[in-house]
Amino acid sequence: MKEPLYAACMAYVQQRIQTATEAMVAAQESANAESKSSAGDKYETGRAMAQLERDRHAQLLADAQHMRQELEHIDPAAPPGPVVRPGSLVQTSAGNFYIAISAGRLQLNGQSYMAVSPASPIGALLRGKSVGDTVTFNRQVYIIESIL
Repeated sequence: MKEPLYAACMAYVQQRIQTATEAMVAAQESANAESKSSAGDKYETGRAMAQLERDRHAQLLADAQHMRQELEHIDPAAPPGPVVRPGSLVQTSAGNFYIAISAGRLQLNGQSYMAVSPASPIGALLRGKSVGDTVTFNRQVYIIESIL
């Protein structure tokens, strides 16, 4: 089950990279297309706003590329360990977690999984725990039933 979750996370990251790249190009084209008018301030404001938009998408692209790097450090075929670590599929009494990147809820084969980063609040609580351990997050108690 970890391989399809890994593939879903990679598809999520690739989509974010593609969207950010396309938005950056569009913002740059918008800045370049801004024509000089008799109202010079309007021209400069338009270019500055387009540049800010491009910079915002550049940051989103950098974040997505960082997520891809984190994901590339995970071997989805690695055997499960005795403790939760990046790449673990953790089944708890209150839900299933894939410790990889923060990709949100994933649906596979009729099951729901939360893809979370090991640095996220719930990921940090789960990391290093073993079967039978409990963690409390947002007043919800999670009992670790299995680590795959």
